[in-house]
Amino acid sequence: MSVTSVPSKQVTKQPFKPLMFFFKLLVPLAFLAFSQSEAAAQAELLSKDTASAAAPVVYAPDSLGRRFPRGTVEGFIKAAAREEYKTAAKYLNLDTKLKKTPDSVKVARALQLILDQGKIYPYSWISDSPAGLPDDNLGPNQDRVGAATVNGESFDLILESITDTAGAPIWLFSSQTIQRVPIDTAIVQNPTIVEQVSPGFLEETEWGGVPVAHWLAMVLIIVVAYVLAGLIIRLLVYLIPLVWRKARTEATAGIIQSFVLPFRLYLAVWIFVVSSRAAGISIIVRQRLNDLTVIVGVVAFLLLLWQLLDFITRLVEKRMLHHGNQSGVSALLFLRRAAKVALVVFGSIIILDTFGWDVTTWLTALGIGGIAIALGTQKTVENFVGSVTLIADHPVRVGDFCLAGSVLGTVEQIGMRTTKIRTLNRTIVSIPNGELSSTKIENFAPRDKFLFNPVLGLRYETTPEQLRFLLVELRKILFAHPKVDSGPRIRFVGFSPDALKLEVFSYIKTISNDEFLEVQEDLYLRFMEVVEASGSGFAFPSQTLYFAKDTGVSPEKTKAAEDTVKAWREAGDLQIPNFSPEKIMELKDTLKYPAAGSNMEPKD
Repeated sequence: MSVTSVPSKQVTKQPFKPLMFFFKLLVPLAFLAFSQSEAAAQAELLSKDTASAAAPVVYAPDSLGRRFPRGTVEGFIKAAAREEYKTAAKYLNLDTKLKKTPDSVKVARALQLILDQGKIYPYSWISDSPAGLPDDNLGPNQDRVGAATVNGESFDLILESITDTAGAPIWLFSSQTIQRVPIDTAIVQNPTIVEQVSPGFLEETEWGGVPVAHWLAMVLIIVVAYVLAGLIIRLLVYLIPLVWRKARTEATAGIIQSFVLPFRLYLAVWIFVVSSRAAGISIIVRQRLNDLTVIVGVVAFLLLLWQLLDFITRLVEKRMLHHGNQSGVSALLFLRRAAKVALVVFGSIIILDTFGWDVTTWLTALGIGGIAIALGTQKTVENFVGSVTLIADHPVRVGDFCLAGSVLGTVEQIGMRTTKIRTLNRTIVSIPNGELSSTKIENFAPRDKFLFNPVLGLRYETTPEQLRFLLVELRKILFAHPKVDSGPRIRFVGFSPDALKLEVFSYIKTISNDEFLEVQEDLYLRFMEVVEASGSGFAFPSQTLYFAKDTGVSPEKTKAAEDTVKAWREAGDLQIPNFSPEKIMELKDTLKYPAAGSNMEPKD
């Protein structure tokens, strides 16, 4: 009767929490021969394994290594490999209450034959705690380590814990499992595919307790699995763009290409696991390579993350360079390197744990060291977070003219630690990004127009009629000037100790500071002409001493200004307190700018 494997709940150990995440993703892909119910049970057991390892009890070592489930399985397989079936029988819990005690050697031999065509979980998935997995829904002191089928009836391979004379645990293949093992090895010793196709001398020659034919068959299966997986993946990569047009775009094609090698490894592992069991490869050989399949699965998953990270960041980097975002590229490169280092570290930890290294102590030391490093590099981390904030919020960009705190200048570089600003003195000021991100920043680059807001101080000798003349004439200039934005205003706003105040509030239609200075200069000159024409003058911020030679204000110009205002009144055309819309339209853009005689004046 042939022996085949059947679905059973998988058991994995959880020496530390990062394994939970990786194995939940790796197991369904690396071992598709197992059912979905197995994967679900495995995830449930993973979350509970830490409890048993929290406070381990130290027992005297057992000479056969049976203090924990992994040692029992490993010890039985090693004894079977040496064909020491008397020793292998010591890993079995034989029921002595039966009327006829079974031959332990025959039972051990029969169990090996069943395992040859059944399945045992990789050693890294079997608990190495003396308490086993107490919450695996099997009752106290029992662990599931594999599954097999005899005479068409499937059953789990269960280990159970008993106590020796010292009260220490001893893990053995359970009496329930042993009862399912036929004593007559002829029932389960059917010719396997390897035995049927291998030459006799390869079956007769053994290496490590296993016929050489099994080792050669395993190498052949590995090669065939990898080649076959490559052909299948290549076919899929060829067909996908034919049926899915979006796969022809750069982004989608790059992501698909990132999956090629990892999925080839996953598929090769699955083909290898299924084929080696179907071919009847000895459990001794398969168990030595089981942990390697887990490692290949881990490496494939990490490789997938690596390639996706590489492709996505390069795509983003390309777009950032297209938009001239050099600071964003710097941050992206730093994050990519950090993520790759993290992948290598976590991958190394998982691989070392799979090989049986105790990484818990290393992780504890790494955590303590990490805290010390974090405290020592607090400012560095703060500056890095600040640089990420600057890149994400974009308060300033390279080339922007800004005021950061008390530093006024042009941003030349936004680095990972500092931002460099070239001041008006042509010096470079480096500001830590952590400080800059929490500083008030005034950015002049996004400005769409300039504020023109001078306050004109006139002499106290200026008469009300002169003020009315000035208000009208100065408003004419603002309304008529083509570079002054619509809605300007000029008002008599009050008295200061030394002057009568006229406030101008308007915007200059330009984003260039040089052009603003040109327009401002032109307006100031025109204001001076109007003030002079009014017969008044600008006040000085100090006392004025009058001597006999001082002519004071001009009576003629004062009289002319008063006559002009009188004429406006009589004509009902005094544009105070506001200009009429008709007058504004009449004045719109009537001034000649640049002024007549300017070297910028258009030539005929």
